[in-house]
Amino acid sequence: MFIDHENVAIGARDIGFRFDPQPLLDALAERGRLITRRAYADWNLFKEDRRGMVDATVELIEIPQRSDSVRKNAADIQMAVDAMELALTREFVSTFVVVSGDSDFTPLVSKLRQLNKRVIGVGLKGSTSAMLPPSCDEFIFYDRLEGAPRRESQKGPAQRRPAKPAKPATPATDGGQPPEALAESGSSQKQDLRKLERLITRTLAGVQSSAAGSVQASNLKRALLRKDPTFTEEEFGFRGFRELLRHLADNGVLTLTDGTAPGDPEVDLPTAPKDEDAAFDLLRRTVRELMVELGGDPPLSGLKDQLRKRDENFSEKDFGYSGFLQFCKAAVTKDVVEMDWEEEDQEYYLYVDDPDAQPAADAS
Repeated sequence: MFIDHENVAIGARDIGFRFDPQPLLDALAERGRLITRRAYADWNLFKEDRRGMVDATVELIEIPQRSDSVRKNAADIQMAVDAMELALTREFVSTFVVVSGDSDFTPLVSKLRQLNKRVIGVGLKGSTSAMLPPSCDEFIFYDRLEGAPRRESQKGPAQRRPAKPAKPATPATDGGQPPEALAESGSSQKQDLRKLERLITRTLAGVQSSAAGSVQASNLKRALLRKDPTFTEEEFGFRGFRELLRHLADNGVLTLTDGTAPGDPEVDLPTAPKDEDAAFDLLRRTVRELMVELGGDPPLSGLKDQLRKRDENFSEKDFGYSGFLQFCKAAVTKDVVEMDWEEEDQEYYLYVDDPDAQPAADAS
């Protein structure tokens, strides 16, 4: 573990936290054995932090700052050199933890990964460069860790937030907020869970398409972290990844079976994902209605919007499809609709091969 102490200490202070290594060490202990702990800074400037570092058995690397030098780069360069030296001389070290939100460490992270080292980044949510998390195998936001200490507030007792005005019993008619928007307010957690379901089903479908055999939960977790190194199930209220998977299995999003490795179940999409038949039926009904309305076959472009007008919660990603075209092709395979490609228009057209779907002019 290599800590750019000035970066994280100042970043923590700016958002009301105090950087204490112990919560981070606890989190890292769950991932493996930590054999090197180094923190780089001009410790004359961070005297109040020294005791906590020493108590956590972190080696303090003194980087004195001369008055005529640039403060920023001295610790960064020394930290990068030491990390590369360790990577090249200690082959048994498999994982490096870079504690900094500075984008200057992105080349170091890339080089370590080229050497087949796993890299865990650690930073503060508000002060971490957007370039750094995607370059890591996993990224931990310090301020989300259990036990991350807050600085003592210098202000008086916290004031209660004023209560929101009561919602009107009937929808507003004078240009106010529509009922649908009112229903959505305060539901961000449910929306996030729905997005999570879609992310997991889409990722699982992708892993299945590129891997022979079953997909284990641990492999699915690694794939999710490759997509989003900041992903953590704790953010959604789950104590572990298996608890999250059990929740999704109970809701019919996926299935779990005992795998060859104890505690690492095999994950699969259900043979008939929840409401998939209803989604195909929605597609068929929408195509039939549009055939009557348009007097011809509706094009693929704009069709998804038509489905959402009839069901605002529709998304093909709920069923593991990567896109709407793939969903429509699956519907063709299941004889739900027909679809043809028109070369002249460079467009797909869908139709239902059913007498009831003919234009209204025929009925007259």
